[in-house]
Parts: sequence; structure tokens; C-alpha cells
Amino acid sequence: MIYTSLRECVDDLEKHGHLVRIKEEVDPYLEMAEIQRRVYREQGPALLFENVTGVDFPAVSNLFGTFERTEFIFRSTLPRIRSLMQLKANPSQALKKPHHFLSLPLTLFHSLPKQQRKKHGLRKTTLSRLPPIQSWPDDGGPFITLPQVYSEDPLDPSIFHSNMGMYRVQMYGNDYEPDREVGLHYQIRRDIGIHHTNALAKDEPLKVSIFIGGPPAHTFSAVMPLPEGMSEATFAGALGGRRFRFARENGFVLSLDADFCITGTVVPGKTKPEGPFGDHLGYYSLEHPFPYLRIESVYHREGAIWPFTVVGRPPQEDTSFGHLVHTITKPMVPASIPGVDSLHAVDEAGVHPLLLATAKERYAPYAKKKPMELLTHANAILGFGHCALAKYLIIAASDDHPKPDASQVENFFKHVLERIDLTRDIHFQTRTTIDTLDYSGMGLNEGSKVILAAAGEKKRELNDVLDDGMKLPDGFTNARLIFPGAVALQAKPYRHPSEGKEDIRRLDDHFQKVGWSNGLPLIVVVDDSDFVAKRVDNFLWVTFTRSDPAADIHGLFASNIDKHWQCETALIIDARHKPHHAPPLIEDPKVSKKVDDRWNSYFPRTNSQDQ
Repeated sequence: MIYTSLRECVDDLEKHGHLVRIKEEVDPYLEMAEIQRRVYREQGPALLFENVTGVDFPAVSNLFGTFERTEFIFRSTLPRIRSLMQLKANPSQALKKPHHFLSLPLTLFHSLPKQQRKKHGLRKTTLSRLPPIQSWPDDGGPFITLPQVYSEDPLDPSIFHSNMGMYRVQMYGNDYEPDREVGLHYQIRRDIGIHHTNALAKDEPLKVSIFIGGPPAHTFSAVMPLPEGMSEATFAGALGGRRFRFARENGFVLSLDADFCITGTVVPGKTKPEGPFGDHLGYYSLEHPFPYLRIESVYHREGAIWPFTVVGRPPQEDTSFGHLVHTITKPMVPASIPGVDSLHAVDEAGVHPLLLATAKERYAPYAKKKPMELLTHANAILGFGHCALAKYLIIAASDDHPKPDASQVENFFKHVLERIDLTRDIHFQTRTTIDTLDYSGMGLNEGSKVILAAAGEKKRELNDVLDDGMKLPDGFTNARLIFPGAVALQAKPYRHPSEGKEDIRRLDDHFQKVGWSNGLPLIVVVDDSDFVAKRVDNFLWVTFTRSDPAADIHGLFASNIDKHWQCETALIIDARHKPHHAPPLIEDPKVSKKVDDRWNSYFPRTNSQDQ
């Protein structure tokens, strides 16, 4: 199915039983988001809210709520994109299997954007008439959560050198002038930053268009990690099976397929407070100064639908974006970074905090295997696109036996813990950049990274049970096995860095005296060990969103030799919540009760079979 609009997609999903209409009036303040989260948790259908309080436009969410539905939406074109990626990774396939690439010329044609003179059916409106959806109680206001923020390089203004990214947009609140200004939050390592820099160098405002809706391929293209300089508009056409249609007006680009389009200029050299915003790491990103957009015009098409999503502690709907990115880019990893076989950004840990990789270790085939080439690969990964934001990079030799699979997270951890040499295979990068949304470091965008590498034969057997008589020092309780080789220890609340380090020192002193099993090479110090050990995704979320490697990694029998940090028996990660961390996301109990009471009115009995 090739969609020419969002409404065509909505109708198609409804026809195939993938969408439910909610006819009851629903409040965009917290209530719609609460419904979305619950339906997503149950892997339920897409939701069309026909009656949004205070506005005339309907809204749709959970379009990408399951992997199956996401692939269903792109069922006609995804195989073509996979073929294109396979050919790009290995051009010789065109000679070996030419029949696999018969659709390639058509796909390439669809990647060419199509400029039109007339703006078919676009009508003007105002920001205050758009659905003001707020997802979390302490958000700074309503946000556009599925925007396609379009900009062109002032040094080479062309759609072929444009950028279309999903940078959140705050509609109201803080110091924004109502109906005239919106907040524009873009993080480090985003191409719009290059355009903004070049505009400042030319001493001119940056013109920006914000598209909302349109064919689903346009929305997904805004999150696709394309090489710098490659236009998302071209990818949108290729994935959508239809050329990206646009027009120009007063120096702005208008997407003729979008449901809504907001145009405006980034005010040069000025910022305003943006946020807080409940973000995809499961915490609020706090209020910070960011650029803002002075609105020129707001457009909508006839029959427009407002798409939105709700982000929060993963998994959420945007997890499907990561799944699709992995699916599409998998063949390109070995071609882009020779020697690297696979990459897996761990969604349960918030994506950027934890990256798993497998790569070849070939430097010394005549010697006992140890991480050598793996470290070269690791540095290449940390310089590759958005992988540069990884905080923990764990890399294993792909030719070890059994072969490690980075997509099988628990088994991958076991494989690494069996092989890692704690005196040799831990490598830090300090005082560097981390993800803007990650508050575990020393400041905004500031923190550290660590590479954990493993290759060769097993060095230890992992314990799969804990000693019932394990003695812990004062302040530590409730040891719980997370999975073989990893244990969670509950500690008193973290109050201050010096006090936190003293807690770890006492732990180290204690186990230097009483001993620690070699089969438990990973200790995670947490606030609630029962919670962390209950499910692996709890361990991933807590451990890697609440720790900064340089500050929070410790070890039993730790030492520094020639500036290399090492430990002997166990690696310790202090993953307690710390005073400088952002607060976690918690739903409003009054809204939760309201949704409880109204649930059957959202989904009357006639739709129960769809739930």
C-alpha cells in the first residue's frame, strides 16, 4: 500500500483491524497520553481520537505501537529499501542476483523530491487551534511529539542538502509569546545545528518549517540516522514509494503532503527556557535555554489529522522506530565500519546510554586472543554518527565460540562477563560529550564513556545462585542475583559524592577481608535491589541511566597502573539515584483514576474484540 496521506494510512489500518476510533471527548491535558500508554503496554491498536477537547482537529496515536503494525504500514516498500541497503553494502550483488534488484530504478526515482508551483488545498490556521497535547504532569507545556523539523544549509540552500529531524517543539508555556513563538529543542550531534551555525556566520535568521503528519514514511524519515549531508526528504520518497512533494513560499519550504505545516525563523543569537519534558530515558529533561522559532504562518490540509506519540521509560511507541532502523541499516554496519559485524543500541537502557557491538579480532591470530583490534573498532564506533553519543560501549569478538549475539542482551552480558579481564579490558574516556537528555554526568552534554571489551576463551564460570549466608557491610542489604554473574546490592540513599565514594570504599574493604566469588564479576549498587533483579529491563534501565562511568564505576581491589584503571574480582557500578539526576516520570493519580472510570466509554462493547 502506497499512502499519499496520513488519512489513507488511518483508513487502511482501520480496514485491517489495526485501529480503533475513540468517539468520546478526551482532554489533551494528560488524559490522551494516559490512554496511549495503557494501550501501548497491551500492544493494542492505533487510536483515532475524534473529539479532542477545545480543538476541531482529530488526533491519532500508537500508529507504530507494535513491530508488526510498523512493518505492515511499510509492507509495500520496506523490501525495496532492504534491497537498496544490501546493494549499497555489497554492490557485487547486482551481478550475482540481478533479479533481486529489479525495483531499484523505481525506488531511486521516488527518492527525487518533486517541487510544485501550486499549494494544493493548504489552508491557514493558528497555533492555538492545534491539539495542545501534554503527556506528563511536570512538562513545561504541550509539545509536538512527532514533528518533522525541516531546514536547509544557508551556504547551499537546496532540498538535496536539507535536514529533516524529529526535534521536539514546545507549543506553549515558559516565556513563549502565545501564537507567535515555539520552543525548538535540538540536541548535540544534530544536522540542524550545522545549518544554525552557518546562518549565524552569515548573520541571517535560519528559516525552518515544521511538518506534522503526512504519509508515515515522512514521520519515520525524520528519525532515520542518515549520513551527514543526505536529505531525509529523499529517503522519505524512497520509503514511501512516492516522491516527496513540496512548494516554496516566502523562502520557506512547505510539504504538500503534510497535514500541518508551521513556518518561522530561528531568532539569531537568542534563546528562551525550554522544558521540562518527560523524555525517552524515563526521566524529565529539565528546563534549559534553547533556540526558539518566531512563527510566520501555520497551515493545514483539508481533513487533517494530528499525529502524536508519548515518550517515557522504554519501551514506548518510539521503540518501533529503533526496530525499523536496525532492520534497515543492519547490512550497512560492516560496510560502514569494516571489521564491525553488528551494533545494537539497547532501547531498554534509553538507547544512547548502552551500545552493544560485535567485531572481528584479527590482529594477532598466532597469539592467545585478547582485545586488540576490538579497541580500534570501538574507537571507530564512537566516531560513527549517532554512536558517538554512546556512554557504555560493550564489544565482543564475533568469532568467539559460541558466537555472541548483540541483540540477545542477557546472553551477550553473560558472554562478556565470562571473558572480560578486569585488569585489562576496561577503558575510559573522561570529560567528553554525552547525550543531552542524559543527566548522569557532570553537566548538560558533559560526562564520560567506557569501553568494555571481551575476546577469547572463558576466564570464569558464572554463579547462577547466591550464597544464602552472604555477609554485607553496614549500609548494604538484600543481595539479589540479576542473572548469572551479576548481583544487585541495595544501599542507603546517595546524598553526596564524598559519602557515595565512602560507601563503596567500605564495600571494597569488607570484601577484601571476607572474599568475593570470582563467578560474580558485576556488582550493581542500587536503591531497590528487588526491583532491579525482577526483570532484565529494570536492570538495564536503572544501571545505565543512573551512572556516569568515570564517576560511578568502581571495583574490588581497584588500582591505577600507568594511568590505566583496573580492578581484580568484580566491577562495581553505583547506579543509585543521585541528587543531580533528573526526576523520574510519574503519572498524575487523579488522571489515572479518571481514565480508569472512563475506560469503558472510550472502548464500548462494540469495540471490545479489537482490544
